[in-house]
Amino acid sequence: MTNQATILITGAASYWGARVAARLMAEPAVHVIGFDLAPPEEPAGLDFVEASLTNPALAELLAAEEVAAVCHLDFVDGAGEANVAGTAKLLQACAAAGVARVVLKSSTAVYGARPDNPAFLTEAAPLRGSRRYGPLRALLDIEALCHNFQQQSPGVSLTILRFASIAGPTADTPMTRFLNQPSPPVLLGFDPSLQLIHEDDVVEALAHAVLNDLLGPVNVAAEGALPLTRILTIARRVPLPLLHPLAYRAQKALRLPIDPDYLRYTWIADLARMREEMGFAPHYSAEAALRAFVGPRHPATDGEVDPEAERLRHIIERRRQEKTSESESES
Repeated sequence: MTNQATILITGAASYWGARVAARLMAEPAVHVIGFDLAPPEEPAGLDFVEASLTNPALAELLAAEEVAAVCHLDFVDGAGEANVAGTAKLLQACAAAGVARVVLKSSTAVYGARPDNPAFLTEAAPLRGSRRYGPLRALLDIEALCHNFQQQSPGVSLTILRFASIAGPTADTPMTRFLNQPSPPVLLGFDPSLQLIHEDDVVEALAHAVLNDLLGPVNVAAEGALPLTRILTIARRVPLPLLHPLAYRAQKALRLPIDPDYLRYTWIADLARMREEMGFAPHYSAEAALRAFVGPRHPATDGEVDPEAERLRHIIERRRQEKTSESESES
């Protein structure tokens, strides 16, 4: 980007907004403007504008500040319709003000967890995510809105980062809420592989997308998907096995933050575009991201985790998978 390019971050008072703002403020050639309904506590020194996305003068602000890129992170939990409406207003203002680039945060969950999913879901795969879960329903509506916007406003480069399940020591996400339950529910007979990404890599990916021009959606995840049983073992959680019809009926009572379908079927995103076109490589592997989540919440006592025992368990798991593959080939 050119010297002193101006970047505006919506939702600057939110967890992700504040972290991305702090990350971009470290860039010498960037002027960061935070935008939200209330000023953030951090980062210190952030140039802040207190206003709503529905403010009629938003386009005037973007034009007056000569904003080159917007990172849209103003998503309020439980406010799905407002999130969709706010995104629509923001995109309209960006088009009117001549903003060159907009970056949004989404999820690989938009592809849906289905028995007929291909082995790897590319960015061109249809979005068949469950609409039973409010936040995911809003993401699907926002993605549809973005698709229509890009066709109508080709002058704005729109990047949508679809993140895998986010884990880490401080982030509050559906995955961390699921793992924070004493006995996370699982579906009997199902052990899907799941992708993860560390919260720090989410921040880095968003900053990377803001600073580099890339059009369209991009899947972002760490290397190495993990079976759900392995995730729960690392998280030191004893699962609560349920028959899948019971899980759907008990979803609200259990306060399950993940739709049961996503604990039933595999939904693995293809990462070729992240590696080759975006030029981004997460620092943490999936297992490292999970262990970063576990560490501060459940510190190990002396002798609780034996590295040699963990290594042998990896060997046992690999041999079990090999035997299963051989049995399937013979049959």
